[in-house]
Amino acid sequence: MAEYSNLLYSNYQGIARITLNRPKALNALNSELLSELNSLIDVIAADESVKVVILTGSGEKAFVAGADISEMQSKSAIEGRSFAKFGQQVFNKLENLPQPVIAAINGFALGGGCELAMACDIRIASVKAKFGQPEVGLGIIPGFGGTQRLPRLIGKGRAKELLFTADIINAQEAYRLGLVNNVTAPEELLSVAQAMAENIMAKAEYAVKLCKAAVNEGLDMDLDSGIAYEAEAFGICFATADQKEGMTAFVEKRKPAFTGK
Repeated sequence: MAEYSNLLYSNYQGIARITLNRPKALNALNSELLSELNSLIDVIAADESVKVVILTGSGEKAFVAGADISEMQSKSAIEGRSFAKFGQQVFNKLENLPQPVIAAINGFALGGGCELAMACDIRIASVKAKFGQPEVGLGIIPGFGGTQRLPRLIGKGRAKELLFTADIINAQEAYRLGLVNNVTAPEELLSVAQAMAENIMAKAEYAVKLCKAAVNEGLDMDLDSGIAYEAEAFGICFATADQKEGMTAFVEKRKPAFTGK
């Protein structure tokens, strides 16, 4: 596997961990980090040994404090658009990984950091975490999907308030709004994410992947089309060994022994 300058990566017993590793820059997203993340996502997508992914930031202060402003400062309109499109491409690829992705948000998740967290399936936050889209205070708008994912997660009115004011909110407010799934003590963050990953991994792997696909695809469809997609995915499950094992185990009142097939 390639060596990364801005990422730490491990895969232990089916749970992959990505750590964004630019602590001196509060893990800010520059082109090099985005390129490395783009490459690593491809590696994970092709690795059948990876069942669940945990994404976090290095250091105690930040998950990702945002995109690298020093890099963006001198961009032209065309260069700015290209940077946004590349970030969007990487985050879309993350969102559509076959495996579930849990964000373990250890600190600041601002701008591109909040957008990165929203591209994950599940968000667990330390009580020290802070969230916001401060872009309008810098003369720009969110460019890595923030104007699209935030209203889908918390509703149009609340999203517009955060986007227009550039206000920073704490983890409890993020939980109240539905931006995060859970809030934990800082020292428990990774263990809570690990426990959730193990819980997911104990289920039928192919069914979990189909569930993720049905949710992601269905959100971009009208209800009738989404329901039709669900029926197709539901039917596919019955061609798997895990469906036979899961239902047989239920009838026999025992725990299933899933094989991912």
